[in-house]
Amino acid sequence: MRRILTVAFVVVVLVGTFVFVLPRIADYGTVWDILSAVDRTDLAVLLGVAVVNVLTFPPPWMAAVPGLGYGQAMVLTQASTAASAVLPGGDVVGMGTQYAMLKGWGFGGQQAGLAVVVTGVWNQLVNVAFPVSAVLLLSWHGSAPPELRIAALIGLAVFAMVVSGFVILLAREGHARGLGNLAARMASWVMGLIGRVHRPAWGDAAVRFRNQSVQLVRRRWPHLTVATILGHITVWIVLLAALRAVGIGADQVSVVESFAAWSLIRILTAVPITPGGLGVVELGLTGALVGFGG
Repeated sequence: MRRILTVAFVVVVLVGTFVFVLPRIADYGTVWDILSAVDRTDLAVLLGVAVVNVLTFPPPWMAAVPGLGYGQAMVLTQASTAASAVLPGGDVVGMGTQYAMLKGWGFGGQQAGLAVVVTGVWNQLVNVAFPVSAVLLLSWHGSAPPELRIAALIGLAVFAMVVSGFVILLAREGHARGLGNLAARMASWVMGLIGRVHRPAWGDAAVRFRNQSVQLVRRRWPHLTVATILGHITVWIVLLAALRAVGIGADQVSVVESFAAWSLIRILTAVPITPGGLGVVELGLTGALVGFGG
């Protein structure tokens, strides 16, 4: 029943977005005419930046998993991205896919779990940092819209919480053990509600995870940070190339405004309402770009 309700909700969101809302903003026939008239040079540029974007997916994983080759990392990212995009659960499903693939290639469970967590934390830190950067850039050039200011405040709060939690976890073994035991008690309480008695020993596991995290972060954080930022920035460059390809010039939506609109959507799609953010991304990004003058 839960699965049926989830699928029904997704269908309602998609139908509402693509059948009722978006056609009120832009006529599909006109959209097709514009796409059909895209210059070959612009199309080649768009294709080129899209390829570059895909090529930037593996390096963060290579930084997080010493010994992982570029080809394996490419397969890992494409498979997990596909799973996140088409299955309910979004990033959670993608993370499970990443863990399973690393285990299947012979990496230990601790190493695979550490890589999934560290890359996930770095991705979220970069995601929530972008709206803050966008507000600063827009304020420098003019005024930032209220929606983006709110997103920036949310991003700043999430950024502070994630960093604080990660620092607390890594600071001392006692902190890690305490967080692990707290998570274990919460899990036991939840399991008790459904009639299952299970008391996981997560305190020691958290200490082991903490020790491995300290070593990995200390040695690899510059590579991981640069690679993660480049991977995200190239997604925005694809959007910018698409805007210019369909004739939306800097006089309508500037480079900074396109970055701000994209940053806002990154925050809005952090919670997987639909697989891959389908419908939510299109509606939110269209509204933001139109709001800027596109």
